[in-house]
Amino acid sequence: MTIRFFTILALLSLGLTGTASAEDRDVPYWATIRDSATELNMRVGPSPDYPISWVYQRPGLPMKVIRVHQAWRLVRDPAGDEGWVASRLLSPDHGAVVIGKEPTAMRAGPSSDSRLRWRVAPGVVGKLGSCSDGWCELRVGKREGWVEASHLWGAGEP
Repeated sequence: MTIRFFTILALLSLGLTGTASAEDRDVPYWATIRDSATELNMRVGPSPDYPISWVYQRPGLPMKVIRVHQAWRLVRDPAGDEGWVASRLLSPDHGAVVIGKEPTAMRAGPSSDSRLRWRVAPGVVGKLGSCSDGWCELRVGKREGWVEASHLWGAGEP
């Protein structure tokens, strides 16, 4: 009876340890605002008791997570603003936002010689695919193509 009890106790502790380590990620890392989040409040501290500094209404917007504190994440947005958000409103999906002052080319392949598909305006948010040799796959709605990584915030190492 005691062997069975200790076996069950050991298995339960392994399961709890596995869950805790899944929550621990090395920072910094990329995240996006969860698609189901109609609003995400950025606060000045890691609690709902702190004042709201920004309200985001852009599902898929990439955020750089730079610190973890319990169920809160200190994030940096594409404009460089930092604050705390509830981790449940972030997704591990990879996303990117087009940066710069002018529209950038979305091409059929990962090369400036590839056929131009669309021009993507600064501020457009999309789902990020694979990246290589300075180019990244980007999907915006039903449109997809390749964009130079230097024109995307959310691509590359966080």
